[in-house]
Amino acid sequence: MTVGGPGGAVAAGHPLTANAAAEVLRAGGNAFDAALAAMCAATVAEPVLASFGGGGFLLARPAGQAARLFDFFAQTPMRGPEPHGRDFHSVVADFGAAQQEFHIGLGSMAVPGAVDGLFHVHRALGRMPLERLVEPALAVARDGYELTPFQGYLFDVVGQIYMAGEEARHIFARPGASDRLIGAGDRFRNPDAADFLDALVREGRDLFYMGEVAHRVAEDCRAGGGTLTERDLAAYRTEERQPLSVDFAGARILTNPPPSTGGLLIAFALKVLEGAGGLGGPWGAPSHLTALARALDLTDGARRDAGPDHLVRLLAPETVAAYRGALALHPQVRRGTTHISVIDGDANACALTLSNGEGSGYVVPGTGVMMNNMLGEEDINPHGFDSWPPGVRLGSMMAPTAVLARDRLHVLGSGGSNRIRTAILQVILNLVAFAMPAEAAVAAPRIHVERGHLDIEPGWPREARDAVTAEFSDFRAWPERNLFFGGVHTAVRGAADFEAAGDPRRAGAAAVLDA
Repeated sequence: MTVGGPGGAVAAGHPLTANAAAEVLRAGGNAFDAALAAMCAATVAEPVLASFGGGGFLLARPAGQAARLFDFFAQTPMRGPEPHGRDFHSVVADFGAAQQEFHIGLGSMAVPGAVDGLFHVHRALGRMPLERLVEPALAVARDGYELTPFQGYLFDVVGQIYMAGEEARHIFARPGASDRLIGAGDRFRNPDAADFLDALVREGRDLFYMGEVAHRVAEDCRAGGGTLTERDLAAYRTEERQPLSVDFAGARILTNPPPSTGGLLIAFALKVLEGAGGLGGPWGAPSHLTALARALDLTDGARRDAGPDHLVRLLAPETVAAYRGALALHPQVRRGTTHISVIDGDANACALTLSNGEGSGYVVPGTGVMMNNMLGEEDINPHGFDSWPPGVRLGSMMAPTAVLARDRLHVLGSGGSNRIRTAILQVILNLVAFAMPAEAAVAAPRIHVERGHLDIEPGWPREARDAVTAEFSDFRAWPERNLFFGGVHTAVRGAADFEAAGDPRRAGAAAVLDA
Protein backbone atom coordinates (compact mmCIF):
# COMPACT_ATOMS: atom_id res chain seq x y z
CA MET A 1 0.00 0.00 0.00
CA THR A 2 1.06 3.59 -0.52
CA VAL A 3 -0.28 6.61 1.40
CA GLY A 4 0.38 10.18 0.41
CA GLY A 5 -0.72 13.68 -0.42
CA PRO A 6 -3.43 15.38 -2.44
CA GLY A 7 -2.56 14.36 -6.00
CA GLY A 8 -4.44 11.12 -6.55
CA ALA A 9 -4.28 7.36 -6.13
CA VAL A 10 -4.14 4.37 -8.47
CA ALA A 11 -4.38 0.63 -7.93
CA ALA A 12 -4.18 -1.93 -10.71
CA GLY A 13 -3.09 -5.44 -11.62
CA HIS A 14 0.43 -4.67 -12.93
CA PRO A 15 2.99 -1.88 -12.35
CA LEU A 16 2.89 -0.92 -16.05
CA THR A 17 -0.89 -0.59 -15.89
CA ALA A 18 -0.69 1.55 -12.75
CA ASN A 19 2.17 3.61 -14.23
CA ALA A 20 0.08 4.45 -17.30
CA ALA A 21 -2.65 5.89 -15.09
CA ALA A 22 -0.18 7.76 -12.89
CA GLU A 23 1.56 9.24 -15.94
CA VAL A 24 -1.70 10.63 -17.26
CA LEU A 25 -2.68 12.08 -13.87
CA ARG A 26 0.69 13.83 -13.64
CA ALA A 27 0.18 15.24 -17.15
CA GLY A 28 -3.13 16.86 -16.13
CA GLY A 29 -5.62 14.17 -17.01
CA ASN A 30 -8.56 13.36 -14.78
CA ALA A 31 -9.38 10.01 -13.15
CA PHE A 32 -11.31 8.86 -16.21
CA ASP A 33 -8.45 9.69 -18.59
CA ALA A 34 -6.13 7.78 -16.27
CA ALA A 35 -8.40 4.75 -16.11
CA LEU A 36 -8.68 4.61 -19.91
CA ALA A 37 -4.91 4.90 -20.29
CA ALA A 38 -4.53 2.06 -17.80
CA MET A 39 -7.15 0.03 -19.67
CA CYS A 40 -5.14 0.32 -22.89
CA ALA A 41 -1.92 -0.56 -21.09
CA ALA A 42 -3.54 -3.56 -19.40
CA THR A 43 -4.35 -5.13 -22.77
CA VAL A 44 -0.59 -5.45 -23.30
CA ALA A 45 0.78 -5.65 -19.76
CA GLU A 46 -1.89 -8.14 -18.59
CA PRO A 47 -2.66 -10.05 -21.80
CA VAL A 48 -4.33 -13.04 -20.11
CA LEU A 49 -6.67 -10.78 -18.14
CA ALA A 50 -7.52 -7.91 -20.47
CA SER A 51 -8.06 -7.52 -24.21
CA PHE A 52 -9.84 -5.31 -26.69
CA GLY A 53 -11.51 -8.56 -27.71
CA GLY A 54 -13.36 -8.60 -24.38
CA GLY A 55 -15.49 -6.17 -22.39
CA GLY A 56 -16.07 -4.61 -19.02
CA PHE A 57 -17.79 -2.09 -16.79
CA LEU A 58 -16.76 1.34 -15.54
CA LEU A 59 -18.30 2.95 -12.46
CA ALA A 60 -17.73 6.70 -12.64
CA ARG A 61 -18.33 9.13 -9.79
CA PRO A 62 -17.52 12.59 -11.15
CA ALA A 63 -16.89 15.15 -8.41
CA GLY A 64 -20.17 16.79 -7.39
CA GLN A 65 -22.24 14.70 -9.80
CA ALA A 66 -24.31 11.54 -9.68
CA ALA A 67 -22.51 8.26 -10.29
CA ARG A 68 -22.87 6.51 -13.66
CA LEU A 69 -22.25 2.93 -14.71
CA PHE A 70 -20.95 2.30 -18.23
CA ASP A 71 -21.72 -1.23 -19.45
CA PHE A 72 -19.47 -2.29 -22.33
CA PHE A 73 -19.59 -5.97 -21.56
CA ALA A 74 -20.02 -8.69 -24.17
CA GLN A 75 -23.28 -9.29 -26.03
CA THR A 76 -24.72 -12.49 -27.50
CA PRO A 77 -24.88 -12.87 -31.29
CA MET A 78 -28.21 -12.12 -32.97
CA ARG A 79 -28.66 -15.70 -34.01
CA GLY A 80 -28.91 -18.45 -31.44
CA PRO A 81 -26.35 -21.20 -30.87
CA GLU A 82 -25.88 -23.91 -33.46
CA PRO A 83 -24.49 -26.95 -31.61
CA HIS A 84 -23.70 -28.87 -34.79
CA GLY A 85 -20.53 -27.69 -36.49
CA ARG A 86 -19.77 -25.17 -33.77
CA ASP A 87 -16.11 -24.68 -32.84
CA PHE A 88 -16.58 -25.09 -29.08
CA HIS A 89 -14.47 -27.32 -26.87
CA SER A 90 -13.38 -27.59 -23.25
CA VAL A 91 -10.05 -26.93 -21.57
CA VAL A 92 -9.13 -27.27 -17.90
CA ALA A 93 -7.38 -24.49 -15.97
CA ASP A 94 -5.24 -25.89 -13.16
CA PHE A 95 -4.82 -23.56 -10.16
CA GLY A 96 -2.79 -26.14 -8.25
CA ALA A 97 -5.18 -26.91 -5.39
CA ALA A 98 -8.24 -26.76 -7.67
CA GLN A 99 -9.20 -27.03 -11.32
CA GLN A 100 -11.87 -25.25 -13.36
CA GLU A 101 -13.26 -26.15 -16.78
CA PHE A 102 -13.73 -23.51 -19.49
CA HIS A 103 -14.79 -23.67 -23.13
CA ILE A 104 -13.00 -21.99 -26.03
CA GLY A 105 -13.06 -21.81 -29.83
CA LEU A 106 -14.71 -19.54 -32.39
CA GLY A 107 -18.10 -20.67 -31.10
CA SER A 108 -17.31 -19.33 -27.61
CA MET A 109 -16.95 -15.71 -28.74
CA ALA A 110 -19.53 -13.06 -27.83
CA VAL A 111 -19.61 -9.56 -29.33
CA PRO A 112 -16.82 -7.61 -27.59
CA GLY A 113 -17.49 -4.16 -26.12
CA ALA A 114 -14.11 -2.91 -24.89
CA VAL A 115 -13.31 -0.83 -27.96
CA ASP A 116 -16.70 0.89 -27.98
CA GLY A 117 -16.42 1.43 -24.22
CA LEU A 118 -13.07 3.17 -24.65
CA PHE A 119 -14.48 5.67 -27.12
CA HIS A 120 -17.82 6.12 -25.34
CA VAL A 121 -16.35 6.86 -21.90
CA HIS A 122 -13.74 9.15 -23.42
CA ARG A 123 -16.43 11.20 -25.17
CA ALA A 124 -18.47 11.41 -21.98
CA LEU A 125 -15.82 12.13 -19.36
CA GLY A 126 -12.36 12.44 -20.90
CA ARG A 127 -10.26 15.60 -20.74
CA MET A 128 -7.08 14.68 -22.65
CA PRO A 129 -6.89 13.61 -26.32
CA LEU A 130 -7.21 9.87 -26.82
CA GLU A 131 -3.94 9.92 -28.79
CA ARG A 132 -2.19 10.95 -25.57
CA LEU A 133 -3.91 8.32 -23.47
CA VAL A 134 -2.68 5.40 -25.59
CA GLU A 135 0.98 6.47 -25.55
CA PRO A 136 1.96 4.35 -22.51
CA ALA A 137 0.31 1.27 -24.03
CA LEU A 138 2.07 1.81 -27.37
CA ALA A 139 5.42 2.03 -25.63
CA VAL A 140 4.82 -1.14 -23.63
CA ALA A 141 3.66 -3.08 -26.71
CA ARG A 142 6.62 -2.02 -28.84
CA ASP A 143 9.42 -2.02 -26.27
CA GLY A 144 8.26 -5.06 -24.33
CA TYR A 145 8.76 -6.00 -20.70
CA GLU A 146 9.87 -8.97 -18.62
CA LEU A 147 7.10 -11.31 -17.51
CA THR A 148 6.76 -11.60 -13.74
CA PRO A 149 6.57 -14.90 -11.82
CA PHE A 150 2.84 -14.30 -11.36
CA GLN A 151 2.36 -13.88 -15.10
CA GLY A 152 4.39 -17.03 -15.71
CA TYR A 153 2.09 -18.90 -13.33
CA LEU A 154 -0.96 -17.43 -15.05
CA PHE A 155 0.25 -18.58 -18.47
CA ASP A 156 0.81 -22.04 -17.01
CA VAL A 157 -2.81 -22.10 -15.77
CA VAL A 158 -4.34 -21.24 -19.17
CA GLY A 159 -1.48 -22.25 -21.47
CA GLN A 160 -3.58 -24.48 -23.74
CA ILE A 161 -5.62 -21.45 -24.82
CA TYR A 162 -2.66 -19.25 -25.67
CA MET A 163 -1.09 -21.92 -27.85
CA ALA A 164 -4.37 -22.92 -29.53
CA GLY A 165 -3.86 -21.31 -32.93
CA GLU A 166 -1.14 -20.11 -35.29
CA GLU A 167 -1.75 -16.41 -34.59
CA ALA A 168 -1.78 -17.03 -30.85
CA ARG A 169 1.48 -18.98 -31.02
CA HIS A 170 3.02 -16.17 -33.09
CA ILE A 171 2.47 -13.85 -30.12
CA PHE A 172 2.69 -16.08 -27.06
CA ALA A 173 5.29 -18.75 -27.98
CA ARG A 174 8.90 -18.28 -26.97
CA PRO A 175 11.06 -16.79 -29.73
CA GLY A 176 12.68 -19.60 -31.67
CA ALA A 177 10.57 -22.24 -29.91
CA SER A 178 7.08 -22.16 -31.41
CA ASP A 179 5.96 -25.18 -29.37
CA ARG A 180 6.79 -23.59 -26.00
CA LEU A 181 4.72 -20.95 -24.25
CA ILE A 182 6.42 -17.83 -22.89
CA GLY A 183 7.00 -17.78 -19.14
CA ALA A 184 8.46 -15.88 -16.22
CA GLY A 185 11.59 -13.96 -17.11
CA ASP A 186 10.86 -13.93 -20.85
CA ARG A 187 10.55 -10.59 -22.62
CA PHE A 188 7.07 -10.09 -24.07
CA ARG A 189 6.34 -7.74 -26.96
CA ASN A 190 3.21 -7.34 -29.07
CA PRO A 191 3.99 -5.00 -31.98
CA ASP A 192 0.81 -6.11 -33.79
CA ALA A 193 -1.20 -4.76 -30.85
CA ALA A 194 0.68 -1.46 -31.03
CA ASP A 195 -0.06 -1.11 -34.74
CA PHE A 196 -3.73 -1.96 -34.15
CA LEU A 197 -4.12 0.54 -31.30
CA ASP A 198 -2.37 3.26 -33.30
CA ALA A 199 -4.71 2.66 -36.26
CA LEU A 200 -7.73 2.48 -33.97
CA VAL A 201 -7.10 5.91 -32.49
CA ARG A 202 -6.55 7.42 -35.96
CA GLU A 203 -9.51 5.75 -37.70
CA GLY A 204 -11.99 5.48 -34.81
CA ARG A 205 -14.12 2.72 -33.30
CA ASP A 206 -15.65 1.78 -36.66
CA LEU A 207 -12.36 0.14 -37.66
CA PHE A 208 -13.25 -2.58 -35.17
CA TYR A 209 -17.03 -2.74 -35.55
CA MET A 210 -17.63 -1.97 -39.22
CA GLY A 211 -14.25 -2.04 -40.94
CA GLU A 212 -11.42 -4.41 -41.68
CA VAL A 213 -11.39 -6.08 -38.24
CA ALA A 214 -15.13 -6.77 -38.27
CA HIS A 215 -14.98 -8.29 -41.75
CA ARG A 216 -12.09 -10.58 -40.83
CA VAL A 217 -13.75 -11.81 -37.62
CA ALA A 218 -17.04 -12.52 -39.41
CA GLU A 219 -15.27 -14.27 -42.29
CA ASP A 220 -13.29 -16.52 -39.95
CA CYS A 221 -16.45 -17.34 -37.97
CA ARG A 222 -18.32 -18.33 -41.14
CA ALA A 223 -15.49 -20.58 -42.22
CA GLY A 224 -14.55 -22.02 -38.84
CA GLY A 225 -17.67 -22.64 -36.74
CA GLY A 226 -18.23 -19.31 -35.01
CA THR A 227 -21.48 -17.38 -34.69
CA LEU A 228 -20.43 -13.71 -34.91
CA THR A 229 -21.44 -11.75 -38.02
CA GLU A 230 -20.80 -8.27 -39.40
CA ARG A 231 -24.31 -7.36 -38.25
CA ASP A 232 -23.54 -8.37 -34.65
CA LEU A 233 -20.45 -6.19 -34.52
CA ALA A 234 -22.03 -3.19 -36.25
CA ALA A 235 -24.96 -3.15 -33.81
CA TYR A 236 -22.88 -3.00 -30.60
CA ARG A 237 -23.34 0.05 -28.34
CA THR A 238 -22.18 0.86 -24.80
CA GLU A 239 -25.05 1.28 -22.35
CA GLU A 240 -25.23 3.71 -19.41
CA ARG A 241 -27.05 2.73 -16.23
CA GLN A 242 -27.76 4.11 -12.78
CA PRO A 243 -25.61 2.20 -10.27
CA LEU A 244 -27.24 -0.06 -7.72
CA SER A 245 -27.16 1.67 -4.31
CA VAL A 246 -27.40 -0.06 -0.94
CA ASP A 247 -26.72 1.10 2.63
CA PHE A 248 -24.74 -1.08 5.02
CA ALA A 249 -23.54 -0.28 8.55
CA GLY A 250 -23.66 3.46 7.93
CA ALA A 251 -21.89 3.26 4.56
CA ARG A 252 -23.30 3.79 1.09
CA ILE A 253 -22.33 1.16 -1.50
CA LEU A 254 -22.62 1.86 -5.25
CA THR A 255 -22.12 -1.08 -7.58
CA ASN A 256 -22.97 -2.72 -10.90
CA PRO A 257 -26.77 -3.06 -11.38
CA PRO A 258 -28.77 -5.74 -13.24
CA PRO A 259 -28.68 -7.31 -15.78
CA SER A 260 -25.29 -8.20 -14.28
CA THR A 261 -25.59 -10.25 -11.12
CA GLY A 262 -22.32 -9.63 -9.27
CA GLY A 263 -23.28 -6.28 -7.72
CA LEU A 264 -26.78 -7.48 -6.86
CA LEU A 265 -25.44 -10.55 -5.04
CA ILE A 266 -22.91 -8.43 -3.11
CA ALA A 267 -25.72 -6.09 -2.03
CA PHE A 268 -27.93 -9.03 -1.06
CA ALA A 269 -25.20 -10.63 1.07
CA LEU A 270 -24.53 -7.31 2.83
CA LYS A 271 -28.22 -6.87 3.68
CA VAL A 272 -28.50 -10.47 4.91
CA LEU A 273 -25.46 -10.00 7.16
CA GLU A 274 -26.57 -6.60 8.48
CA GLY A 275 -28.23 -7.01 11.84
CA ALA A 276 -27.92 -10.80 11.76
CA GLY A 277 -25.17 -10.96 14.37
CA GLY A 278 -21.73 -12.40 13.83
CA LEU A 279 -20.07 -9.15 12.79
CA GLY A 280 -20.25 -7.48 16.19
CA GLY A 281 -17.05 -9.06 17.50
CA PRO A 282 -13.47 -8.81 16.26
CA TRP A 283 -12.32 -9.79 12.79
CA GLY A 284 -11.50 -13.50 12.63
CA ALA A 285 -13.74 -14.53 15.52
CA PRO A 286 -15.59 -17.83 14.99
CA SER A 287 -18.88 -15.92 14.82
CA HIS A 288 -17.49 -13.70 12.03
CA LEU A 289 -16.17 -16.51 9.84
CA THR A 290 -19.18 -18.80 10.25
CA ALA A 291 -21.65 -15.96 9.56
CA LEU A 292 -19.67 -15.01 6.47
CA ALA A 293 -19.57 -18.59 5.17
CA ARG A 294 -23.29 -19.05 5.80
CA ALA A 295 -24.10 -15.80 3.99
CA LEU A 296 -21.98 -16.81 0.99
CA ASP A 297 -23.71 -20.20 0.90
CA LEU A 298 -27.18 -18.66 1.11
CA THR A 299 -26.32 -16.12 -1.59
CA ASP A 300 -25.06 -18.85 -3.89
CA GLY A 301 -28.26 -20.83 -3.29
CA ALA A 302 -30.44 -17.76 -3.84
CA ARG A 303 -28.74 -17.08 -7.15
CA ARG A 304 -29.41 -20.60 -8.38
CA ASP A 305 -32.95 -20.82 -6.99
CA ALA A 306 -34.20 -17.43 -8.14
CA GLY A 307 -33.33 -17.71 -11.83
CA PRO A 308 -32.38 -14.74 -14.01
CA ASP A 309 -35.89 -13.24 -14.16
CA HIS A 310 -36.36 -13.12 -10.40
CA LEU A 311 -32.94 -12.07 -9.10
CA VAL A 312 -34.03 -8.41 -8.92
CA ARG A 313 -36.45 -9.39 -6.14
CA LEU A 314 -33.59 -10.44 -3.86
CA LEU A 315 -33.34 -6.99 -2.26
CA ALA A 316 -37.05 -6.87 -1.35
CA PRO A 317 -37.30 -6.47 2.47
CA GLU A 318 -39.32 -9.67 2.87
CA THR A 319 -36.75 -11.67 0.88
CA VAL A 320 -33.84 -10.29 2.91
CA ALA A 321 -35.69 -10.99 6.15
CA ALA A 322 -36.38 -14.58 5.15
CA TYR A 323 -32.74 -15.25 4.26
CA ARG A 324 -31.53 -13.45 7.39
CA GLY A 325 -33.61 -15.90 9.39
CA ALA A 326 -32.16 -18.78 7.41
CA LEU A 327 -28.67 -17.47 8.23
CA ALA A 328 -29.33 -17.96 11.95
CA LEU A 329 -30.79 -21.43 11.34
CA HIS A 330 -28.14 -22.58 8.86
CA PRO A 331 -27.62 -26.32 9.40
CA GLN A 332 -24.51 -27.29 11.29
CA VAL A 333 -23.63 -30.08 8.80
CA ARG A 334 -22.84 -29.75 5.36
CA ARG A 335 -10.72 -16.23 -14.56
CA GLY A 336 -9.44 -14.03 -16.46
CA THR A 337 -10.32 -10.53 -15.22
CA THR A 338 -8.47 -7.46 -14.03
CA HIS A 339 -9.43 -4.26 -12.25
CA ILE A 340 -8.29 -0.62 -12.16
CA SER A 341 -9.18 1.93 -9.45
CA VAL A 342 -8.36 5.64 -9.78
CA ILE A 343 -9.15 8.76 -7.71
CA ASP A 344 -7.78 12.15 -8.73
CA GLY A 345 -7.05 15.34 -6.79
CA ASP A 346 -10.42 16.84 -7.76
CA ALA A 347 -12.29 13.88 -6.18
CA ASN A 348 -13.28 12.27 -9.47
CA ALA A 349 -13.38 8.51 -8.82
CA CYS A 350 -13.40 5.57 -11.19
CA ALA A 351 -13.59 1.78 -10.85
CA LEU A 352 -13.04 -0.16 -14.08
CA THR A 353 -13.20 -3.95 -14.41
CA LEU A 354 -12.12 -5.68 -17.62
CA SER A 355 -12.39 -9.26 -18.75
CA ASN A 356 -11.58 -11.40 -21.74
CA GLY A 357 -12.84 -14.53 -20.02
CA GLU A 358 -9.89 -16.85 -20.47
CA GLY A 359 -9.59 -16.00 -24.17
CA SER A 360 -11.07 -18.06 -27.00
CA GLY A 361 -7.74 -19.09 -28.51
CA TYR A 362 -8.51 -16.99 -31.59
CA VAL A 363 -6.36 -13.91 -32.28
CA VAL A 364 -7.65 -11.59 -35.01
CA PRO A 365 -4.87 -11.82 -37.61
CA GLY A 366 -2.55 -8.83 -37.67
CA THR A 367 -4.05 -7.12 -34.60
CA GLY A 368 -2.50 -8.93 -31.63
CA VAL A 369 -6.00 -9.04 -30.11
CA MET A 370 -7.20 -12.27 -28.49
CA MET A 371 -11.00 -12.56 -28.65
CA ASN A 372 -13.11 -13.49 -25.62
CA ASN A 373 -14.75 -16.80 -24.71
CA MET A 374 -17.74 -15.36 -22.82
CA LEU A 375 -20.17 -17.87 -24.34
CA GLY A 376 -17.98 -20.60 -22.83
CA GLU A 377 -17.93 -19.36 -19.21
CA GLU A 378 -20.20 -21.24 -16.82
CA ASP A 379 -20.62 -18.36 -14.36
CA ILE A 380 -22.31 -16.17 -17.00
CA ASN A 381 -24.10 -19.08 -18.66
CA PRO A 382 -25.45 -20.83 -15.53
CA HIS A 383 -28.39 -22.37 -17.39
CA GLY A 384 -26.34 -23.99 -20.14
CA PHE A 385 -24.06 -23.07 -23.02
CA ASP A 386 -26.80 -23.49 -25.62
CA SER A 387 -29.54 -21.50 -23.88
CA TRP A 388 -28.46 -17.90 -24.34
CA PRO A 389 -31.04 -15.62 -25.98
CA PRO A 390 -29.87 -13.87 -29.15
CA GLY A 391 -28.83 -10.23 -29.24
CA VAL A 392 -28.77 -9.43 -25.50
CA ARG A 393 -26.15 -8.03 -23.15
CA LEU A 394 -24.63 -10.75 -21.02
CA GLY A 395 -24.74 -10.48 -17.27
CA SER A 396 -21.52 -10.75 -15.32
CA MET A 397 -20.06 -11.23 -11.87
CA MET A 398 -17.89 -8.15 -12.48
CA ALA A 399 -18.83 -5.44 -10.00
CA PRO A 400 -16.82 -2.21 -9.99
CA THR A 401 -17.84 -0.64 -6.69
CA ALA A 402 -17.63 2.60 -4.72
CA VAL A 403 -17.94 2.73 -0.93
CA LEU A 404 -18.60 5.96 0.98
CA ALA A 405 -17.85 5.36 4.66
CA ARG A 406 -16.66 7.63 7.50
CA ASP A 407 -15.66 10.51 5.19
CA ARG A 408 -13.61 8.20 3.01
CA LEU A 409 -14.32 7.27 -0.58
CA HIS A 410 -13.15 3.83 -1.73
CA VAL A 411 -13.28 2.56 -5.30
CA LEU A 412 -12.59 -1.13 -5.80
CA GLY A 413 -13.24 -4.18 -7.88
CA SER A 414 -11.84 -7.60 -8.62
CA GLY A 415 -11.16 -10.30 -11.14
CA GLY A 416 -11.74 -13.96 -10.39
CA SER A 417 -14.69 -15.53 -12.24
CA ASN A 418 -17.26 -16.82 -9.72
CA ARG A 419 -15.11 -15.53 -6.86
CA ILE A 420 -15.45 -11.84 -7.83
CA ARG A 421 -18.54 -11.20 -5.71
CA THR A 422 -17.18 -13.02 -2.65
CA ALA A 423 -13.82 -11.24 -2.85
CA ILE A 424 -15.37 -7.78 -3.10
CA LEU A 425 -17.88 -8.54 -0.36
CA GLN A 426 -15.13 -9.55 2.06
CA VAL A 427 -13.04 -6.46 1.35
CA ILE A 428 -16.12 -4.24 1.87
CA LEU A 429 -16.76 -5.95 5.21
CA ASN A 430 -13.12 -5.47 6.20
CA LEU A 431 -13.27 -1.77 5.31
CA VAL A 432 -16.68 -0.97 6.78
CA ALA A 433 -17.51 -3.47 9.52
CA PHE A 434 -13.94 -3.88 10.81
CA ALA A 435 -12.49 -0.44 9.87
CA MET A 436 -9.32 -1.91 8.37
CA PRO A 437 -6.91 0.22 6.33
CA ALA A 438 -6.92 -0.56 2.63
CA GLU A 439 -3.80 -2.74 2.56
CA ALA A 440 -4.98 -4.95 5.42
CA ALA A 441 -8.51 -5.18 4.02
CA VAL A 442 -7.21 -6.42 0.67
CA ALA A 443 -4.53 -8.76 2.01
CA ALA A 444 -6.67 -10.45 4.69
CA PRO A 445 -7.42 -14.15 4.08
CA ARG A 446 -10.62 -15.04 2.20
CA ILE A 447 -13.07 -17.85 1.77
CA HIS A 448 -15.39 -18.86 -1.05
CA VAL A 449 -18.51 -21.02 -0.84
CA GLU A 450 -20.13 -22.54 -3.92
CA ARG A 451 -22.61 -25.43 -4.12
CA GLY A 452 -22.00 -26.11 -0.44
CA HIS A 453 -18.22 -26.46 -0.89
CA LEU A 454 -15.91 -24.20 1.15
CA ASP A 455 -12.52 -22.99 -0.08
CA ILE A 456 -10.46 -21.33 2.64
CA GLU A 457 -7.14 -19.49 2.52
CA PRO A 458 -4.54 -19.80 5.30
CA GLY A 459 -4.24 -17.06 7.89
CA TRP A 460 -7.55 -17.38 9.75
CA PRO A 461 -7.33 -17.91 13.53
CA ARG A 462 -7.41 -21.63 14.36
CA GLU A 463 -10.59 -21.39 16.45
CA ALA A 464 -12.47 -19.71 13.61
CA ARG A 465 -11.14 -22.13 11.00
CA ASP A 466 -12.12 -25.13 13.14
CA ALA A 467 -15.62 -23.73 13.66
CA VAL A 468 -16.31 -23.11 9.97
CA THR A 469 -14.84 -26.40 8.73
CA ALA A 470 -16.93 -28.25 11.32
CA GLU A 471 -19.99 -26.69 9.74
CA PHE A 472 -18.83 -27.06 6.12
CA SER A 473 -17.36 -30.54 6.09
CA ASP A 474 -16.84 -30.38 2.30
CA PHE A 475 -13.89 -27.99 2.26
CA ARG A 476 -10.49 -27.39 0.69
CA ALA A 477 -7.76 -25.71 2.75
CA TRP A 478 -5.39 -23.86 0.44
CA PRO A 479 -1.70 -23.88 1.40
CA GLU A 480 -1.17 -20.21 0.46
CA ARG A 481 -2.98 -17.16 -0.89
CA ASN A 482 -3.99 -17.69 -4.51
CA LEU A 483 -5.42 -15.78 -7.47
CA PHE A 484 -8.35 -18.24 -7.30
CA PHE A 485 -9.74 -15.96 -4.56
CA GLY A 486 -9.80 -12.87 -6.79
CA GLY A 487 -7.64 -9.80 -7.08
CA VAL A 488 -9.14 -6.72 -5.41
CA HIS A 489 -7.45 -3.41 -6.21
CA THR A 490 -8.64 -0.34 -4.31
CA ALA A 491 -7.96 3.40 -4.24
CA VAL A 492 -9.10 5.53 -1.30
CA ARG A 493 -9.55 9.26 -0.79
CA GLY A 494 -9.73 10.61 2.76
CA ALA A 495 -10.13 14.13 4.06
CA ALA A 496 -6.43 14.91 3.63
CA ASP A 497 -4.75 11.89 2.09
CA PHE A 498 -4.97 9.02 -0.35
CA GLU A 499 -4.38 5.29 -0.04
CA ALA A 500 -4.03 2.64 -2.72
CA ALA A 501 -3.64 -1.11 -2.43
CA GLY A 502 -3.05 -3.77 -5.08
CA ASP A 503 -3.93 -7.36 -4.28
CA PRO A 504 -0.81 -9.48 -3.64
CA ARG A 505 -2.70 -12.55 -4.94
CA ARG A 506 -2.45 -11.08 -8.43
CA ALA A 507 0.78 -9.11 -8.07
CA GLY A 508 -1.22 -5.88 -7.83
CA ALA A 509 0.46 -2.48 -8.04
CA ALA A 510 -0.45 0.85 -6.43
CA ALA A 511 0.65 4.45 -6.68
CA VAL A 512 -0.16 7.65 -4.79
CA LEU A 513 0.68 10.98 -6.39
CA ASP A 514 1.64 14.19 -4.65
CA ALA A 515 0.06 17.38 -5.92
